[in-house]
Amino acid sequence: MSYLLWLSLLFYPRGIWTLTMKIAKGKVSTRKDKKEVSLPVEERKVGKRKAALKADKSRSKWTKKAKLGKKDPDKPKRPPSAFFVFLEEFRKTYKEEHPNVKAVSAVGKAGGEKWKSLTKAEKAPYESKAAQRKVDYEKLIKAYNKKQESVVDDEDEESDRSNSVVNDEDDEETGEGEEDDDEDDD
Repeated sequence: MSYLLWLSLLFYPRGIWTLTMKIAKGKVSTRKDKKEVSLPVEERKVGKRKAALKADKSRSKWTKKAKLGKKDPDKPKRPPSAFFVFLEEFRKTYKEEHPNVKAVSAVGKAGGEKWKSLTKAEKAPYESKAAQRKVDYEKLIKAYNKKQESVVDDEDEESDRSNSVVNDEDDEETGEGEEDDDEDDD
């Protein structure tokens, strides 16, 4: 405390007066007190912009996780584009010509450059293969969707059946009790 008083005398002539008044009112605190008072990072006040960014980031992470969890392994994969059909064949030839190159990025770059240099006539067979695969995919996805609808319908029917069975049993129990009451009245 004396250190603060001495500094206030050196740099600010009225420092003693203001410092003594703060001490009297209890407003002066040391560094140790400030460290104890400081809140953890999670509980500190955040500005409007930072709070909005944090909310957006947390929301986007949550939605991404929810989307990732809904993937069905039985669903058919989407068909490759003409470029990827070309790349399947190009990989084989490239690996034969360059057996020492192991990097996937090198194959991809070389394939991209080759694809750009092809004419429309040279790309045509790959585009026709891609179109055929797309037709096959559409057939598979229609069959898959029908199967999914039937599974959902079966589940709904089973739940309806189980509810009706439970309700029928309840009706029988209450019906038997009513018949006994009617016989007692006679």
